[in-house]
Amino acid sequence: MTPHRGLCVASLPALLTVHISRPAKKGRWRVRISWCRRRHGDGGNGEGRRRAAPGAGTAAASATTTMQIRFSPGMRSITISSTNGFLDLMKLKDAARHISYRTLFHTVLALAFLLPFVFILTAVVTLESVNKCSSFEAVVHMENCLGRRLGPGFLGRGGDDSMKLVKDLYKILDQVNSEEIPVGLKLPESFSEFLSDMKNNQYDADTFAVRLKAMMEHMDREVKRSRLAEQLHKHFAATAVPKGIHCLSLRLTDEYSSNAQARKQLPPPELLPLLSDNSYHHFVVATDNILAASVVVTSVVRSSLQPERVVFHVITDKKTYPGMHSWFALNSLSPAVIEVKGVHQFDWLTRENVPVLEAIENHHGVRNHYHGDYILGTNVGDNPRAFASKLQARSPKYISLLNHLRIYLPELFANLNKVLFLDDDVVVQRDLSLLWEIDFSGKVNGAVETCKGEDTWVMAKRFRTYFNFSHPLIANKLDPDECAWAFGMNMFDLNAWRKTNIRETYHYWVKENLKSNLKLWKLGTLPPALIAFRGYVYPIDPSWHMLGLGYQELTDLDTVRKAAVIHYNGQCKPWLEIGYKHLQPFWTKHVNYSNNFLRNCHILEPQ
Repeated sequence: MTPHRGLCVASLPALLTVHISRPAKKGRWRVRISWCRRRHGDGGNGEGRRRAAPGAGTAAASATTTMQIRFSPGMRSITISSTNGFLDLMKLKDAARHISYRTLFHTVLALAFLLPFVFILTAVVTLESVNKCSSFEAVVHMENCLGRRLGPGFLGRGGDDSMKLVKDLYKILDQVNSEEIPVGLKLPESFSEFLSDMKNNQYDADTFAVRLKAMMEHMDREVKRSRLAEQLHKHFAATAVPKGIHCLSLRLTDEYSSNAQARKQLPPPELLPLLSDNSYHHFVVATDNILAASVVVTSVVRSSLQPERVVFHVITDKKTYPGMHSWFALNSLSPAVIEVKGVHQFDWLTRENVPVLEAIENHHGVRNHYHGDYILGTNVGDNPRAFASKLQARSPKYISLLNHLRIYLPELFANLNKVLFLDDDVVVQRDLSLLWEIDFSGKVNGAVETCKGEDTWVMAKRFRTYFNFSHPLIANKLDPDECAWAFGMNMFDLNAWRKTNIRETYHYWVKENLKSNLKLWKLGTLPPALIAFRGYVYPIDPSWHMLGLGYQELTDLDTVRKAAVIHYNGQCKPWLEIGYKHLQPFWTKHVNYSNNFLRNCHILEPQ
C-alpha cells in the first residue's frame, strides 16, 4: 500500500498532516507526519501551487518536513526517520528558519514520548516509597527514603546520612551495653507492646537503647527457661515407667502367684542341655521391661532362618522376675528355646566377685553429693545440652546392676563360646546367624563403629564425645579422635575374653571416675567399656547395627529398612508417648495388641 501525500492548504501559514498506512500483507505500520509551511513569495493567491510542475505536489509552493514512524510488532521495535521533502532545493538563506521549526517539532515530539514514561516511573517510585517507608520517613525523611529506593546519588546526595545514623546507633548501643538495667523496670510482654510503648512515650535515643537491651535480655532469659524446662520434662517422660507397662508387670506377677501354667519351668527339662550347647545360637538380653523384652525376643525368632537353633537367655532383676517368667511361659515362641533368669539366681554374682555392686552404692552417694539439688539450683544461664546430660546421669538405668551385667558374661555363661548381647531397645529385622561365622582373629567384641556409616543423620561419635579431655588422666591416656563403637548389638567371643583383663580394667576406671566426682565422664557403662575393650574390638559392617532412632527424628527410612538391627538408643523410646511416630511401626509390629494382658492394661497400638 502506497501512502497518499498530504497537501498544504494555501490559506494557512502551516499545516500538520498525519498519514497512517500498512502494507496489504502483515508488516510494519507506517505513520508519516508532514509539517507544511507556505512560502512568503506566494502572495496568498495560490499561484505558486498552480505553477508547480506536474507530479511535484506542493514542493514548489511550500516547504515540507516529513517524519515517518514505523511500528514493527513482530520485531517489537519503533523506527523514526525524517525527510525534508525538497528542502535541499530551497535557498540557503531559508535553511536556518526551516531547521528551527524542525528542531522545535522534534523537541515537542520527543517530549510527547518521554513525559509519559517519566510520569509512570515517578508514580511507581512514589508508591513503592509509600509501601516500604514508614509514615515518619515518608513525611520527614522523604529524601532519604527515595534515596534508598533509587540508589545513592539519585537525589544529588549519597548514603552518608544513613551511614552516620547507623554509626550513631552503634555508639549508643555500645554505651548501653556496659550499663546495668534499672531494677524493677517494667517491660512489655511482646514486641508489638514494645513498639507501642516507644511511640506513646516518645523516648530519646538513650532511653530507647536501655529499654531495648532490657527487653532483649528478658526474652533471652525466657527462651533459656523454656529450653531447660523442655529438657527437664523430657527427662521425666523418658525415665518414668508408663502406666500401662507398670500395670502389665503387676498383672503378670499376680498371674505367676495364682496360675501354675505361668510358673512352669523355662525351658522344659528336656531342653535344659541346649542352654550350654555351643552348636546353637545364644542370645542374651538383660532388662526389667517385659514389653521391650518380648519385642526383642519375638523379632529375633521371626527374623531367623533357623528359629529352632535360637536359644534366648533373658536376665532380669528379682522384682521383675515373676512377671517376666509369666509372660514367656504363657506366650510360647517355639521352636526357639527361652530361659528367664533373675540376677538373684546367679550364684557367681556376689559382692566379692562383683565390686561394681559396691561402686553402685557409692554412685548413689556421689550422685546425691554431686547432683543433689541440681534441678532446684539450675542457673538460667546453663547450657541446655549440658543440663540434659547431667539429668541423664540421674537415670536409674545407670545405677542398675542389669546395665553393668554385660561385663560379667564370661563368668555368667562359663560353658558358652560366643553370645550375641542385645539391648532391650533394639529390633532385629534380618537373620543374624552369619555373625557366628565371623573370625574375630583373637578379638573379643564384634561391634559397629560409630564414627563411620552411611546414615548422615546419625551423629558420628569419637572418644571426645564421651570423655572429659580437660582432665589430665583422660588427656594422658586417651586419643580424642579415636573411633568409638556401640553397645546394643555385640557379638562377644567369650573364650578370647577369658584370656584378657577386660573386667579388671573396667572396674579400675569406674572407681577412678567415682574418685573424681564423675569428672572423667558422666554417663553409664559405655565410657569405661570403651577403655576396657581398647585393642579387643573387631569392627563389623555398619549395616548390622543402625543407631539413633531414639534421638534422630530425621533418620533415613530406607536405611532403617535395610539394617539388620535397629537401635532406639536415646530418650524417645518406641513404647513412650515421646517416641517418633514414623519410627514406631518398626517396633510395634512385633507387639500383639490383642493380648488380654495388654488390653486390660490399656496398652494400645499408636494411631
